Amino acid sequence: MTSKELSYGIVRAVGIIAAILLLLFFLYKISTVIVYGVVSIVVTLLLYPFVLFLRRKLKFRNTLAVITTLFLVILFISGIILLFIPLILAQGENLSLLDINSLENNYNQLLNDISLYLNSHNIDLQQIAKSSNLTSFSNFEFIPNFLNNMVSTIGNIGMGLASVLFISFFLLKERTSFVTIFKNIIPENQKDKAINSIKKINEMLSKYFLGLLLQLFIILILYFIVFLIFGVENALIIALLCAVFNIVPYVGPIIATIVASVLIMISSIGTGADFASETLPTTLYVLIGMFVVQLIDNNISSPMIFSKSTNSHPLEIFLVILIAGILFGITGMIIAVPFYTSLKVIGKEFLPDNRIIKALTKNL
Repeated sequence: MTSKELSYGIVRAVGIIAAILLLLFFLYKISTVIVYGVVSIVVTLLLYPFVLFLRRKLKFRNTLAVITTLFLVILFISGIILLFIPLILAQGENLSLLDINSLENNYNQLLNDISLYLNSHNIDLQQIAKSSNLTSFSNFEFIPNFLNNMVSTIGNIGMGLASVLFISFFLLKERTSFVTIFKNIIPENQKDKAINSIKKINEMLSKYFLGLLLQLFIILILYFIVFLIFGVENALIIALLCAVFNIVPYVGPIIATIVASVLIMISSIGTGADFASETLPTTLYVLIGMFVVQLIDNNISSPMIFSKSTNSHPLEIFLVILIAGILFGITGMIIAVPFYTSLKVIGKEFLPDNRIIKALTKNL
């Protein structure tokens, strides 16, 4: 090999590596768009049977069937939101969430009660807050930031929902064209595998999302029972908030526990309940009850619900969620399982003889 050929080989290798790195960087930057696209594809697969029903049984035109389907989806989502708005407003008023001054006074009172309780046990809360850089939590400065983050999150969710519905509209409306393009791209000898993959993914994801809804409903009921047993005010709304947090694997239950404990202690302020003898023990009992609920969910309901939809080992799922969380944050954790399950299905269809794929998909 001449020096010229060696130089050319080195330059070519560096160029390929640079191109791969640039591609990965570009994909990372547009990861949100990729997530929207993946979710839209899932939504399309789930809604297409209903579009097909409208076209075949009710003789709707394709565009009208798609518009009707998406309109019903929007109506369903709006109905759920409207169903809980009066409850949230009523319970929020009871919790003083709509009165910032009252909420701040209650929060400061709660901190004072906690400080007095800890001081009686020779623990200096203010010193701990200063040494841990948590002083913003002692003067209510974190509330504006929290509200801003919450508004931003709601805005992102709304933007994401609008984007998913917009993409899903064209995927449903132009499904025949996309299928034709897809078939033209896929080599002739791989078409059957691709079609089988899509059908299997649709089946498994449908089971997964239905299982997720069932899991959240079970957690909601169990949390609600725990809160009722210990006489927690605003039991339903707190249980609902905690159940929603459980959408985020592993991290969600921790956030739910923190939120529940704070709301329970704040709601007891002004009722005349003594912090040391009533509020604190009640909160601890509730946290124990929530811990028991999580044990039931992690060891009974979740394995039973998801075993048939993902067919993956719990450790495998944990690592996938952890990696997705590190790379893409909360959004990655939420979509990690369905995305990973889809990749396993595709891998089994196209690379059935690969040892790693065979080991990961032996239960599919």
